[in-house]
Amino acid sequence: MDLSKFKNINDFKAIAAEKLASQAYDYLTGGAEDLRTLERNKLAYAQYQIRPRRLIDVSSIDMSIELFGRKWDTPIILSPVGVQALFHPQGEIATAKAANQQGHLMIASTVSNYSYQEIADVCRVKPWFQLYPTTNLEARKTLIQRAEENGCEVLVLTIDVPTVGNREKHAKMLTDNVHGRTGTMGNLKGLLNPDDIFHDLSMTWEIISWIRERTNMRLILKGILTYEDALLAMEFGVDGIIVSNHGGRQLESDMSTLEVLPEIVNAIGGKIPVVIDGGIRRGTDILKAIALGADAVCIGRAFIYGLSVFGQNGVERILAILSDELERNMRLTGVTKIDSINTSFIRKKQW
Repeated sequence: MDLSKFKNINDFKAIAAEKLASQAYDYLTGGAEDLRTLERNKLAYAQYQIRPRRLIDVSSIDMSIELFGRKWDTPIILSPVGVQALFHPQGEIATAKAANQQGHLMIASTVSNYSYQEIADVCRVKPWFQLYPTTNLEARKTLIQRAEENGCEVLVLTIDVPTVGNREKHAKMLTDNVHGRTGTMGNLKGLLNPDDIFHDLSMTWEIISWIRERTNMRLILKGILTYEDALLAMEFGVDGIIVSNHGGRQLESDMSTLEVLPEIVNAIGGKIPVVIDGGIRRGTDILKAIALGADAVCIGRAFIYGLSVFGQNGVERILAILSDELERNMRLTGVTKIDSINTSFIRKKQW
């Protein structure tokens, strides 16, 4: 099929809805409780308008960014989405090949169907590794060591799952997958006991020291939503943060990540990178997030729609669509470099 016929993320979502089994589609599109946080993540972008400047030479556009000494072609990062074989047999391998082909950074999940080693083997630059802090400390330590031994440079610790959110439509699907009852879990196979869980009710800020003692990888916290925790993150010496509400799958707080981004960026003051995820479906969304201070953005459901329908080619097409949209809208806005995008290019919606 000619993938150029698919013009936007929603085109892929419509086909995924037809192709995927209902349980898989519910897992992909679902969230906590009444889905208000999930929906607000998307709606928040409509609350900002772009203020374009005119008569700017936009013949050359530079969308590249730098994170921890590495240069990337665009600010678009692939989020750590678990159990991707649920959506396509090649799962994370297809995603990794697409990211590698298109020059994008990928974050590999703890609960991936393929192991971190298998994923990293198809990437020129190794993915970051996302860690769920299982209560089994030996398993936790092994996960960290395996990632570092296979070339991982950045560990992403998810901190917004002290317990699993009230995911009414797909909670059983989640637990069945994590415990390997519906497929192989590449990273967890042979590590967990039947009573182990992949979240930790007792986790505190002290886990940062625990991790630092066991790895030289840089450490990013994923799940920051307040300026107070942003300040604590810096106090405890983390290397970066991801502003995230887990795609609306955890707390039904009704706070979108875009709405809380400015207070967090202000608290960080440029000292460490700030990445954002949640609700990004268009190039204009990326532009707005960067204007509000994000150094990069993560996409999750968006690329999984492509994976579900066309595997690696689908993910590549999703990345191409978002990159093309971002480049086009930078030209239309009159800005030529990512680091030149600032709050002067946006305003809150006015009537």
